Amino acid sequence: MDQADVLVIGAGQAGLSAAYHLRRTGTDSIVLDAEQGPGGAWRHRWRTLTMATVNGITELPDSQVPELAAQTPARLALPAYFADYEDEFGLQVHRPVTIHSVVDDGHWLRAIAADGAEYRMRALINATGTWGRPFWPHYPGRERFRGRQWHTRDYPGPEAFAGKRVVVIGGGISAVQLLQEIAPVVADHLWVTRREPVWVDREFTSELGRAAVAMVEERVRRGLPPRSVVSVTGLPLTPAIRAARESGVLHRLPMFSSIDETGVLWAADPGSADTRYDADILLWCTGFRAALEHLSPLHLRGHGGGIAMDGTRTVVDPRVHLVGYGPSASTIGANRAGRVAVREIRGMLGLADGPGRPRGRHSVVE
Repeated sequence: MDQADVLVIGAGQAGLSAAYHLRRTGTDSIVLDAEQGPGGAWRHRWRTLTMATVNGITELPDSQVPELAAQTPARLALPAYFADYEDEFGLQVHRPVTIHSVVDDGHWLRAIAADGAEYRMRALINATGTWGRPFWPHYPGRERFRGRQWHTRDYPGPEAFAGKRVVVIGGGISAVQLLQEIAPVVADHLWVTRREPVWVDREFTSELGRAAVAMVEERVRRGLPPRSVVSVTGLPLTPAIRAARESGVLHRLPMFSSIDETGVLWAADPGSADTRYDADILLWCTGFRAALEHLSPLHLRGHGGGIAMDGTRTVVDPRVHLVGYGPSASTIGANRAGRVAVREIRGMLGLADGPGRPRGRHSVVE
């Protein structure tokens, strides 16, 4: 059984930020990741997502995102950047290691891997993100639909939609981006959302960002399931999005009430026939949930349905810190959360200040 003061599960943006600060402070730690290589969820983004269309990238601590051509696929650029970062700062990530449960043995926390390996720790930084848990909302009849159904996670590219009648479901930035991609090739499309989209025709300032994060943080502090930061900030009216709205591509309809073999239906007034739309493909851009099933044995969830948080630490067990969760789900928030979690864990463990900052080949001079 491997043992360390701190175990990090996940090596995406939040996990690498934590790993950097653990190494900087000389903290005994092990970093695990379920992926085959560096990059976290970026390894799986759809191939048409480029550095020009990606929704915000923040550099990892003490580093800079390299300058890249706008049309470079994000699923190539970001994993390469993460790989260079791991090498530059000597961050040893053990992969692929999938943790299926974390238990409390009365003194230590123990993480049990899918292959039977075990890791014992005094504190845990969980950075497993959301990509592994796509959210498919339940609507009556969904299992009866005879056409194709994809989630954002499995988006195959616009070619698969050529000549098809498509329903795009969801009100987030992914739905907007994918709608713009497939609109030129589909036979017809509908866009449906549960709530009217909120379009924001203003610059996204740091003040707005902090206000949005504060709203999400308040929810998790009360033990409620987090809302995404994007759901709080609204959808930005970029020139491309403005043009798509004016052309009718982003014409929104309310959510349907059920699904049958060949399409979707809206419940009409009592005594009237339902309104329907026949479709070949349903594209569910309905977001993700935090991938935390492996923490279930710790019973961290409360009556509110979420995990009550105080900063990055869970209220039920202060040894467990969640980074990249709730208010730290953005790349900016993930960086800060990694730093905060390490500082608080070192204080809890009574560790003295470490040896100082590791310098990389391309470190930012402060």
